[in-house]
Amino acid sequence: MAESRRRRVVVTGIGLVTPVGIGVDTAWKALQDGVSGGDTIQSFEVNDSYPTRIACEVKGFDPSDVLDPKEIRRFDRFAQFALVAADEAMKHAGLSGAPEGVDPTRFGVIFGSGIGGIATFEEQCRVLLERGPGRVSPFFVPMFIPDIAPGLVSIRYGAKGANYTTVSACASSAHAIGDAFRSIERGDIDACIAGGTEATITRLTMAGFAAMKAMSTRNDDPKGASRPFDAGRDGFVMGEGAGVLILESEDVALARGATILGEVAGYGLSADAYHITAPAPDGEGAQSAMRMALEDAGADPSEVDYVNAHGTSTPHNDRSETAAIRSVLGSRADQVVVGS
Repeated sequence: MAESRRRRVVVTGIGLVTPVGIGVDTAWKALQDGVSGGDTIQSFEVNDSYPTRIACEVKGFDPSDVLDPKEIRRFDRFAQFALVAADEAMKHAGLSGAPEGVDPTRFGVIFGSGIGGIATFEEQCRVLLERGPGRVSPFFVPMFIPDIAPGLVSIRYGAKGANYTTVSACASSAHAIGDAFRSIERGDIDACIAGGTEATITRLTMAGFAAMKAMSTRNDDPKGASRPFDAGRDGFVMGEGAGVLILESEDVALARGATILGEVAGYGLSADAYHITAPAPDGEGAQSAMRMALEDAGADPSEVDYVNAHGTSTPHNDRSETAAIRSVLGSRADQVVVGS
């Protein structure tokens, strides 16, 4: 792949809505200070019937600077996150629409979302059961489908190029960014708003993941409960939020004098075809994706400084990911920083 690459793809804007802060500067400062977003769930009442009563919620979220009251009523929380993060990313990139010289049909929006508007789904199920089918909102379907997020973003910025949502569980957002990168690289589009959004801290999802015994039950220590690769880990802590990148071909970014923040250099996709929830013990799927990405970028394992892991804090995943990282990076694995 590296030899046939058509164009370099660069990052010119970033937008964040996170449990440790809204906006890039606030969230980055919190990460540097070691702030945890874990806390007892505030968005609904949790009692002892919930094995897990903690999560990483986005606190103080007020989309009114970006959305009008009607939009706030009609858009699920996950879509609101997407629009607010996209707003920051576009402003960061110095854009209000397609980059100068780029036809709107070559300006895409690709988002990842594993579940979509689950809060809306739960609420409308309640309405159906309690009040009958005639009271279900006409906005129910467009509010909860995962692809409404890129749809709304595209309408806001007049982006008429590739527009879809990737749904691949916890890899959804990486999948979206990778697809955007590949689409620009091979010349299908010239620029893209790419990233992911999720708002899954609801009664049903918390009960469902608890039933899988996948989440931490360290309810008395919400800020220390998420601890992947730690001997005392007991599962993950549910989070929510959105992250958005503005990706452009290098020639487009340079032509308009954009500040280039980074480059997407390689991308790999794989599956281990092993189990519906557990990874292959040797990390075969992760190994394959990492090797593909390195080869695609023309990079050597010795050049890797950081690995962003899945990091579910479960025994199966921690062992599998560790095996994959060591297999791909070899001795370099002892020098890299691994985060999640």
